[in-house]
Amino acid sequence: MEKGVTNLMEEIREAFALKDVDIRSYSPLVLAYIGDGIYELVIRSLLVGHGNAHASTLHKKASSLVNAAAQSAMTGRIKEQLTQEEQQIFRRGRNANTATMAKHASVSDYRRATGFEALMGYLYLSGQTERLLELVKLGLEEEACGTKN
Repeated sequence: MEKGVTNLMEEIREAFALKDVDIRSYSPLVLAYIGDGIYELVIRSLLVGHGNAHASTLHKKASSLVNAAAQSAMTGRIKEQLTQEEQQIFRRGRNANTATMAKHASVSDYRRATGFEALMGYLYLSGQTERLLELVKLGLEEEACGTKN
């Protein structure tokens, strides 16, 4: 856990009296499950942070960033910046056997997106929110969300 930083998961654990669990025991698909939600929350927060807009406009922009193809592309932009541990988490997620497949994605994009989501989940659950946001920022294209990095 980062010094002096409270993360949402820590607050949830406290509020609901959840016990600490060794996240290394979680399957990569469980990490991807929570990572998918956290990544979407980051994107939605970024979009809303730019000001008031129609919900349909926000949804379209979020959908363009939170899909297998976009997440797969992000992995290409952040891959060189990952630590060995992060690369290992990504590979475990990418190589996990999933029961489902995305309707509008290639198998390779879907697998890379699952690896990306597993990494996001791992960083979130381990309290590394600063690193999570750093990687998302790095992975977003300059035009994404109308921002320049």
